[in-house]
Amino acid sequence: MINIRPSDERGLTRLDWLDSRHTFSFNDYYDPKQMGFRSLRVINDDRVAAGAGFGMHGHRDMEIVTYVLEGSLEHRDSLGTGSVLRRGDVQRMSAGTGIRHSEFNPSTTEPGHFLQIWLVPEENRLQPEYDQKHFSDEDKSSGLRLVVAHDGRDGSLAIHQDAEMYAGLIAPGEHLSHRLRPGRHAWLQVAKGAVTLNGQALKTGDGAAVSDEPLLEITGNEEAEVLLFDLA
Repeated sequence: MINIRPSDERGLTRLDWLDSRHTFSFNDYYDPKQMGFRSLRVINDDRVAAGAGFGMHGHRDMEIVTYVLEGSLEHRDSLGTGSVLRRGDVQRMSAGTGIRHSEFNPSTTEPGHFLQIWLVPEENRLQPEYDQKHFSDEDKSSGLRLVVAHDGRDGSLAIHQDAEMYAGLIAPGEHLSHRLRPGRHAWLQVAKGAVTLNGQALKTGDGAAVSDEPLLEITGNEEAEVLLFDLA
């Protein structure tokens, strides 16, 4: 079974410096039918204007993954971490007992574009943690690249949840597949471009919840970038 979440039905936060699309309920956007999928709680598609960003704010008991699509994002947090994320960088924070952070676009000319993803952790009140890694376009063009996993295998970022996140760049006509183990579910998010998932067409910003489909077949209809979540 595949349920499509169309991009144009997502929630919207629009400020003079921010354009954010919410796949699931978030802040002032509330839809009781869109509260997440399995452990996946938030997918925000954020575009931040040059020289602007989110001030210092706090989170608790959430696994937070940031996936940069374009531009740059300067990060500061209460753990003392400071870094600038660019395309290909994936960041993971375990908010745990509490973490504060800010996200700022340091460019004076170029907007920043990133996906911020929240997953519910396997247990609360963990110690806060931070990590980040770079995954090149070449790496993501050779198939679905594991970038986040519970056990941090194959050079991925480790998170405190039985979930895997894959990233892939798909050329027109290219076919990728992913097999789900019994009892597993999946969410496919199209970051850009257009694909077909098991015969159903998806475009930029669309998502798809997948259950009871042992094999996922993804075909590129145009140049595309996708995130695939394999979930308990």
